Amino acid sequence: MVVLVEGPFRTLRAQGYQIVGRHSAVKTCHWVRKALTEGKICYKGRFYGIETHRCLQMSPAVVYCTNRCVYCWRPLPGERGFEWVGGRIPAEDEPKEIVDGAVEAHRRALSGYKGNLKVPEERYEEAIRPRHVAISLSGEPTLYSRLSELIEEFHRRGMTTFLVTNGTNPKALEELREPTQLYVSVSAPSEGVYRRVCRPGDEGNWESLMRTVSMLKTFKCPTVVRITLVKGLNMEDPDGYARVLNMGNPTYVEVKAYMHVGSSIWRLGAEAMPSHEEVLEFAGEVAKRSGYDLIDDVPASRVALLSRAPRRVQFCEDRRYSLRDKQNA
Repeated sequence: MVVLVEGPFRTLRAQGYQIVGRHSAVKTCHWVRKALTEGKICYKGRFYGIETHRCLQMSPAVVYCTNRCVYCWRPLPGERGFEWVGGRIPAEDEPKEIVDGAVEAHRRALSGYKGNLKVPEERYEEAIRPRHVAISLSGEPTLYSRLSELIEEFHRRGMTTFLVTNGTNPKALEELREPTQLYVSVSAPSEGVYRRVCRPGDEGNWESLMRTVSMLKTFKCPTVVRITLVKGLNMEDPDGYARVLNMGNPTYVEVKAYMHVGSSIWRLGAEAMPSHEEVLEFAGEVAKRSGYDLIDDVPASRVALLSRAPRRVQFCEDRRYSLRDKQNA
């Protein structure tokens, strides 16, 4: 019998996470709530055309990761007296069980909106039938050894998949069934800054990340490098960021401010959040040095979008599978 890592799970529940099985979790994004009650869209809706009210946010490895990033939302091993082995999942649940549990948890979280006068009935009914899943939230999803099967299970249910990885497990990505869109977090322009901001759990994590970045050009699905900016820690060396981007030539680059939320408030002050103007300025410097164009931004989320692509992929078109998935079908 495997016992849950109860300490951090207790903290996550208090922060609004719903634990699914032994190592997964769901949390309803506040933009889903705003989409339901106000008809607003998140930045992914603006950038890529997803239906915000139909997005499910989950992780198959919620307290397990290969890094200890200072800006992470989740509690980390050693904090608040919690101790556990954070770099591996001790016992894994079945992919179908995770998907079933995630969808059920998502519906349960939204059940209070049924009958709400601010929420059109049709919009609510669509929301409890999610069409998009962000496999991110917290933890490193590639630590779940059956990630390809998990992606396939979501695809079988007609959902698009947005996978976010820290890039420290390139072997898992080499063998991966492609998601609809792949994100890699690159929050440092050099190994020195990486050690300061991401606090790697293994000496070789920077080299692994660079290997992952160099692999991006082999993916058929759209790829994104996400740069999370923490004021005073990694808003430096735009030339270094440009060199990393040119290694992988991702379809898009998201430059986004750190948000002072969750367990990150134990490590950082609110002053670590750059303003939207500071995000735009730094994104512009990276764009200028890398040959990308700054094509859009969303002030409410303090995020800027860079691309070299002439047009964006719109995921509300019936694009549930990547090109490589179709070729391998």
